[in-house]
Amino acid sequence: MKIAGLISQLLLGFVFVVFGSNAFLHFIPMPPPTGQAAEFLGAMFASGYFYVVAVLQIVGGLLLLSGRFASLGLITVGPIIVNILLFHIFLAPSGLPLAIVVSILALIALAYHRQAFLGLLRA
Repeated sequence: MKIAGLISQLLLGFVFVVFGSNAFLHFIPMPPPTGQAAEFLGAMFASGYFYVVAVLQIVGGLLLLSGRFASLGLITVGPIIVNILLFHIFLAPSGLPLAIVVSILALIALAYHRQAFLGLLRA
């Protein structure tokens, strides 16, 4: 479990640093969304909210890659992962396989760092 947890943590960190950086540097071409997904992303871009999420992705990814603050990185990217998963379930199902892979990586990394989160589950 130790090796799988560490690999998941590093892959998750890498994914978030790359895709968060892509919001600013545009090195990965993305096809334009259509329908409600386009409206949703359009509102995020117009308000500037998309760039806040991108910065949080980069910060969370770097924390995961550092290893020292991986638990804080998981807390940072956790809500983003939930939103990515829900976005692809409801608005853009074509990206759902990648969202599921990212969710599984996060669950494995979370299980690896479970000791850091046990205090949250105590009454």
